[in-house]
Amino acid sequence: MNSGKFVTNGLVLRQTATKESDYILTVLTAEGIMSVIAKGARSRRSRYSAACQFLAYSEMTVTGKGDWYYLNEAATRELFDGVRCDFEKLALASYFAELTEVVCREQWEASEMLSLLLNALFALGSLQKPQRLIKAAFTWRLLANAGFAPLVEGCALCGCQQPESPLLDVQEGIIRCSTCPPTSGLNLPLSESGFAALRHILLCPPKRLYSFTIPVPALRLLDNAAEVFCAAQLERTFRTLDYYKGILPPEEIIS
Repeated sequence: MNSGKFVTNGLVLRQTATKESDYILTVLTAEGIMSVIAKGARSRRSRYSAACQFLAYSEMTVTGKGDWYYLNEAATRELFDGVRCDFEKLALASYFAELTEVVCREQWEASEMLSLLLNALFALGSLQKPQRLIKAAFTWRLLANAGFAPLVEGCALCGCQQPESPLLDVQEGIIRCSTCPPTSGLNLPLSESGFAALRHILLCPPKRLYSFTIPVPALRLLDNAAEVFCAAQLERTFRTLDYYKGILPPEEIIS
């Protein structure tokens, strides 16, 4: 833990009300996740209340004392208004924040994950991309950054670089052809275009993460595989994901 006063850039993943007017902020920085006490942040007179909002990205001056950080000053850099003004996008962004907090919990250094989440929020609020595509790409890339990447060089059983009707073993994290002998774990279909998209997501430069197209049926399979793989590898579910899926119109869930 850093002691004394220092400046960092951070994104608020969670805010917890405490005492009469304070917040405890869970903040993602390049150095990792910090718990920051923002005294008086819930007061109307607070000079840094905007920076304490959920998903606010700000330059923060904090002081480390004991096991806590205390917020001294903050200046907002990005509030992602394109996400805040849309109920569905905000719900999906909440899932992104919860998932990031979980995989970063044991991380000391999180610069790649911070950049990934910031870019996902920008894409969600500003790019004309399907929410399902952004969700699938973000989930797969975040898991890969946390050390949970599946092996995508080809079929793990026969070595074919372009697996035939590829299947993902969510427990083992491998790809196999549907014609190869079955593995013991849960196997989910990807489709050829879904496998190509997965390879792009895991291997492309960060700035190219969302620059791919994929047929809707294949995207649905890729997104479903991301959810199941995430639950299997992290051994948990996410209430924010359940909420997001619960508010989607039926046509969005099916399509």
